[in-house]
Order: sequence, then structure tokens, then C-alpha cells
Amino acid sequence: MKDKLLWIVGGILVLLLLVVALVLPQKEEEKNVEEELLNITYPDTGNEMALNYESENPIVAMYIKNYGSIVMELYPSVAPNTVNSFISLIKSGYYDNNTFHRLVPGFVLQGGDPTGTGTGGPGYTIKGEFNQNGFQNDLSHNQWVLSMARNSGSMDSAGGQFFICLDKASSLDGAYATFGKVIDGFDNIKRIVENERVIDEASGKLAENLILKKTVVDLKGKEYNEPEIIK
Repeated sequence: MKDKLLWIVGGILVLLLLVVALVLPQKEEEKNVEEELLNITYPDTGNEMALNYESENPIVAMYIKNYGSIVMELYPSVAPNTVNSFISLIKSGYYDNNTFHRLVPGFVLQGGDPTGTGTGGPGYTIKGEFNQNGFQNDLSHNQWVLSMARNSGSMDSAGGQFFICLDKASSLDGAYATFGKVIDGFDNIKRIVENERVIDEASGKLAENLILKKTVVDLKGKEYNEPEIIK
């Protein structure tokens, strides 16, 4: 009887060791995710740096944990106050250790809410620079275009949240302030869409929010005003 019990206990221990041996390498593999940083070395402090992209417009680079960099060009001529606000928030460090909380494949990837809930912001809003709000903005919501999210039905409720169009979204034209476009890091965005799990298709809520570790801006030697805000 004792021998039989010893065999059973020994078998259980062997099974446990096999499970541990299988699980540990998997956890190690998850830690060593290859991040495509596009040859950008993000500073530990500060949020302004030179970026190797030719443009007279501001260039923004964002470092998303487990994926890498996405690079965007801002268009001050299209939505000047929106661009001023975006730059001001970057320089203040608002987007460092922020989140991407919403993904609707074929539609948008949305971030910029430090609470990760879709309701947070910088503590102020700005006037919506789009046609339905009496401001001429003719940049359409085509694929890779950058636009400001609105926190409520109000035309002037945009703050820090923004979204990237994953495909053409003409239904948003004239109702949201477009202000830039992704110019590099497309594969990193595609990998996000392919790999991240959406747990609520209606809202685009992610199973786990993405971490926006660092955001920097290259002002190309120009100065930009602080935004006109609405308290």
C-alpha cells in the first residue's frame, strides 16, 4: 500500500515539474518582446528631441510598450489650436505612461486618457476645430489620419484623447478635428490590431490597455503658442 502511495505521489511531482518547465519559458518569452523603435532613442527626461524626418511641420514619436514607435506629422495649418494643445501636452509629459484604451479594427485606435477608462483628460477642453463647429477643416478621416476624440456630445469637449483612423472613416468628417497623420510605424499599429484582444466590440474596450511609455516632439526650430483652453 505504501509503495503504491509513493508511486502516486512521485507521479504527481513529476507532472508538476513538467508543468513548471513548460510555463516558465513561456513567461520569459513574453518578457522579451521585440519592440520596433525605428532607430529612435527616447530620452529618460524631457519631451523634445530631434527626429530624423524631413518636414517643416512638428513631428511626434510615441513609444508603445511591447510594440515600439509610431511617428506622426502634425498639421498646424489645418487645426492650429488643436496642434498647439497636443504639443503643449507632450512637452508637459502628459502622454508619458499614458494609455491606449480603445480599439475598433477597421475603424480607430484611441488613446490619450491617463485613467485608461475613456473618460479622463488633462483638466481642460478646447474648441473643436471642425466644420460642424464653424471652423473650416478639410482634412478627411482617411487611413492613418490623426483626430481628436470628444469626451461628450459637446462640440468643444476635446482634451487629451486622440484617435488614429485604421481605415477611411468618412462618417466622422466635419464632426471631429483632424490635425495630423501617421507617417511611420505602420507595421507596429498593424501588429496591435492583430494581437490585442477586444472584449467589447461595441465600445472597443481592450482586455488590457496598451501602455504609452514615452512621447516626444520635434518642433523643427519653430515655436508654438500655448493653447486657448476652455476650463
